[in-house]
Amino acid sequence: MIAVPNYISPEEYLEIEDQSPIRHEYRRGLVYAMAGGSDNHDRIALNLLTLVNLHLGDSACRFHSGNVKVNFQDDFYYYPDAFVTCDSRDRDDRYVKRYPKLIVEVLSPSTQEFDTGEKFADYCQLDSLEEYVLISQDRQRVECRRRTSLNTWETVIYQTGDTVALHSIDLQFAIAELYRGLDN
Repeated sequence: MIAVPNYISPEEYLEIEDQSPIRHEYRRGLVYAMAGGSDNHDRIALNLLTLVNLHLGDSACRFHSGNVKVNFQDDFYYYPDAFVTCDSRDRDDRYVKRYPKLIVEVLSPSTQEFDTGEKFADYCQLDSLEEYVLISQDRQRVECRRRTSLNTWETVIYQTGDTVALHSIDLQFAIAELYRGLDN
């Protein structure tokens, strides 16, 4: 990610983003252009979207792809690859959600360090967040970070042959379903 080295207020960011043909993320005054994704990144996200969307059906929960922002106060506006919110307050704004319970990122070489470190730390500020899921493009590997009752995080790793469990939305599926149709 490359930041524009100039402080921008959250209000300025939202105004610029509303007019921009490309997406940008915002973190504490800096704006970052979104990196392009690979075909495998896109396929994994599509497979996940299909699994979760079919599972949620007509429930009160809403599943969003990478075109809707997640926000915390004035600290950040991110575009996760996928997330679920079941909070009715998130129905008030069509472009920004503030109460996700599940956030998923498909890891890319250019964003992996940020997604696993600083972005996760930012997301931890969201009291509603129950699970943060990181999906590898290079091999069948899913890292699921879950908030515990003590407000700490436990990590479960799923690999080839495993059944992935997303506790926050009560969904289980074979890890192979995420990687169906990928090119090597």
